[in-house]
Amino acid sequence: MDILSFIIILLSRALLILIFLPFSSFDKVANFGPALAQAGSVFHVRVVAVLAILAGLFIEISMSLAVLTGIADRMAALVLALYCVVTALLWKQFWKINGFSLLGPGSNRDLFWDFLKNLALAGGFLMLAFGGGASGLRTFLEHPLASSHPYAITGDGRL
Repeated sequence: MDILSFIIILLSRALLILIFLPFSSFDKVANFGPALAQAGSVFHVRVVAVLAILAGLFIEISMSLAVLTGIADRMAALVLALYCVVTALLWKQFWKINGFSLLGPGSNRDLFWDFLKNLALAGGFLMLAFGGGASGLRTFLEHPLASSHPYAITGDGRL
């Protein structure tokens, strides 16, 4: 692998996790009160809401680092894909907006687009977890904790 390939792989992985590390994880810490209020809207028991925030923080930091470093990155990408779908379903419920419409000003479309962005991000993580080919799922199931070795050095000593 040449240096340009290495940079592109690193940059693409960094862009994929950028929303979680550092931004969303930092936001959970810096704005714990509002995060707790948001979690409390779904989990009505305070302890459960706090545990949900801490679980989200753990997932965002540890799984993002795994994707970035390439260590157990396929499993981490699967966890992040599931995390994106779950958060979309729990906190991006555009279908509950009274009078929701995709047309016109003040139609509350932003929540709909956030929902779709979560799903699109999940799709990107699933591509990382299973690869772009038909054999990706089988490979994942046979070795779920294996790395994809994104930064492996080739036989000729190149990155």
